[in-house]
Amino acid sequence: MAQGLEVSVSDFQFYQNNVQHHTDEISFQRLIVRRGQAFSITLYFKSRGFQSDMDKIIFITETGPKPDLSMGTRAVFSLEEQNFKSPWIALIKSNGANFLEVSLCAPPMAAIGQYLLKVHIESFQGPVSAYHLGEFIVLFNPWCAADEVYLESEPQRQEYIMNDYGFIYQGNKNWIRPCPWNYGQFEEKIIDICLKLLDRSLNFQVDPAIDCALRGSSVYISRVVSAMINSNDDNGVLNGKWSEGYDDGISPFEWNGSVAILKQWFATGGQPVKYGQCWVFAAVMCTVMRCLGIPTRVITNFDSGHDTDGNLIIDAYYDHTGRILENKKKDSVWNFHVWNECWMARKDLPSKYGGWQLLDATPQETSNGVYCCGPASVRAIKEGEVDLNYDTAFAFSMVNADCVSWLVYGGKEEKLHRDTNLVGNFISTKSVQSDEREDVTENYKYEEGSVQEREAFLKALQKVQSRRPPDSHREHPNPVEPFTITEEGNPHQISPHGPKDVSVKFKLVDPTYMGLDINFVLQTFNLVLKFKDLKLNLSAQSLLHDGSPLPVFWQDTAFIALMPHEGKMYPGTIPYSQYSQFLSPDKLIRISALGEEMNSSEKFLVDKIITLELPSIEIDVLGEAIVGQILSIQVTFENPLSEEVGDCVLTVEGSGLFKKQMKIITGTLKSKSKARVTVKTVPFKSGQRQIQANLKSNRFKDIKGYKNVNVAPEL
Repeated sequence: MAQGLEVSVSDFQFYQNNVQHHTDEISFQRLIVRRGQAFSITLYFKSRGFQSDMDKIIFITETGPKPDLSMGTRAVFSLEEQNFKSPWIALIKSNGANFLEVSLCAPPMAAIGQYLLKVHIESFQGPVSAYHLGEFIVLFNPWCAADEVYLESEPQRQEYIMNDYGFIYQGNKNWIRPCPWNYGQFEEKIIDICLKLLDRSLNFQVDPAIDCALRGSSVYISRVVSAMINSNDDNGVLNGKWSEGYDDGISPFEWNGSVAILKQWFATGGQPVKYGQCWVFAAVMCTVMRCLGIPTRVITNFDSGHDTDGNLIIDAYYDHTGRILENKKKDSVWNFHVWNECWMARKDLPSKYGGWQLLDATPQETSNGVYCCGPASVRAIKEGEVDLNYDTAFAFSMVNADCVSWLVYGGKEEKLHRDTNLVGNFISTKSVQSDEREDVTENYKYEEGSVQEREAFLKALQKVQSRRPPDSHREHPNPVEPFTITEEGNPHQISPHGPKDVSVKFKLVDPTYMGLDINFVLQTFNLVLKFKDLKLNLSAQSLLHDGSPLPVFWQDTAFIALMPHEGKMYPGTIPYSQYSQFLSPDKLIRISALGEEMNSSEKFLVDKIITLELPSIEIDVLGEAIVGQILSIQVTFENPLSEEVGDCVLTVEGSGLFKKQMKIITGTLKSKSKARVTVKTVPFKSGQRQIQANLKSNRFKDIKGYKNVNVAPEL
């Protein structure tokens, strides 16, 4: 009897394959490949080598709990033969005396996930032998032109797949600050956590076979991940909370990165981590999507609309003092909102709508009954094509809804004005291979005030109205009605129905630092040859970043008489001692003036959002950073307040630098005092890295800092 071909051992060539597939940052201890790109394995035999005229080798790949040939989760393909009609390919690279090196390639549409590789060997007049060779992981491949996530630019691939740190922009449109973030998509166990996240989805629980078969679609995967980052429908990664009181978890403001969040979720068996807000949801989703191989970036939209009734109009209600009426409020304008863009082809849409797609993991509204949003084509949003999948109308309202302000007085609602410019400003992301901010507003909307922008809005409005019940339309002003007087950086501007002949706006006298009094003036100017007598009710209230107001804590009334072409300034001061006890974690204060011309029923509203600044943490690297050698890092921080703060905790982390977060309890900080802490670590990855630090106390949660570090290879 002829001697059969027997496998003694197999070599998955972890190092060579992972380097070629851009997965070496994840691991050298296991095989992780990208679809549409060949990888090599070597089979070593016991007593003889492979002979093509005597031996037939058949490979089998399986993924998911119920592998099936008809669903694409099981593949059977023969070495050097194409008659198996499988999209998987196996070719001989080299054939030695007792070994065979084989090139395997997953098709560019293969489902991503964990695979099992088997081999069957049929030898002439010999027994059939079968072997489990081992497991490997298949990811999306933005380097492969046939993959739907293909991204042509190598610098963009390095930024949106390989870069494991970045910035998330916060603040307001007049004060944009970068918040450093550790994405850490290649850190230990993150790939396993990302795959476990897919297995915990509602879709997998309902039908795991179909779910795994659909994992070749970037559209499908992005919707699943968008739903799983929040915990509203399932045991997703994060619990959201937009009100105060984080004692049973961690404040969203304290997080520096995604790694600690994902590892906590995994370690607790999938219990949602407390707590997140929009930037945390988006950052964690960025980590997962980059890890799975889909190019992803984090986007911040300043003055972001949240249209709850789907009419592309944000309605805001005020009382006679200019205070936002929370009990009337359904729609809102978030001071900023953060989401993701993922790069992919959209075979389900007309061809021009591929490319960047908006995805939002923050649980705002449901999509097909589940709290997720997108993917919505950014190009479709700009063009007003709001009937295209998925959630494009809601996405359009976030960047280009119109705002209508209403005065509630004496049981009646009086329309103050319509603002066509408020929503969607300075839409921002980190630049490619740079720490600078890139403005991508023009990707989402035509220039405000342009004919194209109004045409896109009208198109979108007509599409959403056509699918709404006839009795659901509230009275809408003409979408192209003008308004004439504006205030720079002012969310709600002077009404066209108020004193068109007077300019009124707030101006800050000094920078607004946390711990200092807020000094401002209300500037007024009479534009005409006619006497003007004004009454203005001033107020101040703290805001959460989603636009939710806290109680009014400061009020004043101003009477200003203006001769023709006369200007006057009315000064105001809000002491720190007064606002400190009412301040929200977002450190946002809204000052407003609801005014009227005496002997007239017409009213107007101006307001300004103030973000209080905190000092940043200073980080100094002491000496050269080298893989495997101790590195000392000095962190300097200060208490900016004129009072003692306690419960101070410094958190430091950084992918490739720290194996886990380092927390240092620093206790109490005296008024206006500085402190220095030296931490030591041993870098374990070379290249450009970033250190992120956060200081929290009983009076503030998010004094942050960062430092870029170039780590040299091991000596």
